[in-house]
Amino acid sequence: MEDLVIRDADVVDGSGAPSYRADVVVDDGRIVSIVREAAAAGCQRPRAVRELDAEGLVLSPGFVDMHAHSDLALLRDPDHSAKAAQGVTLEVLGQDGLSYAPVDDRTLAEVRGAIAGWNGPGDDIDFDWRSVGEYLDRLDRGIAVNAAYLIPQGTVRALAVGWEDRAATPAELDHMRRLVAEGLAQGAVGLSSGLTYTPGMYAPDAELTELCRVVAAYGGYYCPHHRSYGAGALEAYAEMVALAREADCPLHLAHATMNFGVNEGRAPELLALLDEALAAGADITLDTYPYTPGSTTLAAMLPSWANEGGPAAALARLADDGTAERVRHHLEAVGSDGCHGVPIEWDTIEISGVTDPALTDFVGRTVQESADARGESPWTTARRLLVADRLGTTIFQHVGHEENVRTIMRHRVHTGGSDGILQGTKPHPRAYGTFPHYLGHYVRELGVLTLEECVAHLTSRPAARLRLPDRGLVREGYRADLVLFDPETVAAGSTFENPRRLPTGIPHVLIDGRFVIEDGHRTDTLAGRAIRRAPL
Repeated sequence: MEDLVIRDADVVDGSGAPSYRADVVVDDGRIVSIVREAAAAGCQRPRAVRELDAEGLVLSPGFVDMHAHSDLALLRDPDHSAKAAQGVTLEVLGQDGLSYAPVDDRTLAEVRGAIAGWNGPGDDIDFDWRSVGEYLDRLDRGIAVNAAYLIPQGTVRALAVGWEDRAATPAELDHMRRLVAEGLAQGAVGLSSGLTYTPGMYAPDAELTELCRVVAAYGGYYCPHHRSYGAGALEAYAEMVALAREADCPLHLAHATMNFGVNEGRAPELLALLDEALAAGADITLDTYPYTPGSTTLAAMLPSWANEGGPAAALARLADDGTAERVRHHLEAVGSDGCHGVPIEWDTIEISGVTDPALTDFVGRTVQESADARGESPWTTARRLLVADRLGTTIFQHVGHEENVRTIMRHRVHTGGSDGILQGTKPHPRAYGTFPHYLGHYVRELGVLTLEECVAHLTSRPAARLRLPDRGLVREGYRADLVLFDPETVAAGSTFENPRRLPTGIPHVLIDGRFVIEDGHRTDTLAGRAIRRAPL
């Protein structure tokens, strides 16, 4: 007998086609047969060791989080219900140009400090890897959900060049090419950039183009957090499209939003730019999260020159009164490149997490509110936090526009990505709620997408971008990465007030045919593994 038959499910198979009712049989981690209701009439129905009654539930492929920040969380937290309970069966790590491989001892320490706000300082992690392949091997020891990895261009630059704002020498560029090639050969699916974060932002387009040529040769894709999501956002998108086309490299635009007041209502202009490139033969996809506020670190708001040289150099500048005043002027009057060229509005910057418990009183308040309560300027408060928290403070930035969010998620190359930062006292609810929020709010309540369209956005489209030949669809022979949810009740439990509340309406999640969520509860199964790039 086979392992499992899922009986009387409404199958939304990920292709975008209409749903159908069927029994789905799983054995040895794969879907071995699908018996549609009409075909089963008058025939003996499939049997298995276990039968699961799916009456009233939708069966879909597992959801793919195309933009995750679980690089250390997967190692730290075997439960990982933040993603497993949403129906996420695969996360793409190594985002925004900064992560933990490839590194040497020096750059590992620097990167740990630079992105402590994203992933924690990592004091509880045994960093027993240095290469991309060794990191993927570490994931293979057993994790909650599957994970793919993007080579982080900022980390590569830190390793080959350092944290200085200067052009790479020919030898350094060759070194970066080798690092990218090695990471791809070891299983990475592509290259990410964080072009508003140091040191990745110091790379000119010519350097990025050369790295993307390597990515294209290995069948990967380029995933940039581009140079501006505010003033100059459209120009920044166009820059990435032109760069990827020059390198003949597939392009996936990370958290493709149009934020800040200067971009209200301008999503159609972005989509027109993409449609023109797609019509000309470009290979482009994008991901978004279904919320308006963004989330990053407070240090990310600083002008790039203030972060040059790495975290220690940035802290030294903040400690100097004269230099700190220059930083304030760039933030408040000029519009720093870290804040996307827009003068910062302190009443939109809400503190969401700190690494120093002594600073928790700041969490849940905007910088402006904390400054007013203290009778000081917002910059004084922000500077105090940056120094005392060693740059580890995370923020919400309330600068998004709902009409832009809805317009972009309708596009035919759109996929879902949480951009979920799991650290901090008050993480963004997207970390725990992105996928049920799409299904509950934007499908059932608003009708922005049909159920079949939305499932395709969250399953087969990202699987195609990742070149996964046997995931992303409910098909015979495919991996049994599956989600069962109630379309009438599925919803994000997480809110800005209670961000770690788990979703409702997702009773079962399977990875490789093994239950990681069963009857609404996390099992002790660690079915996840590293998903390596398929050879060309």
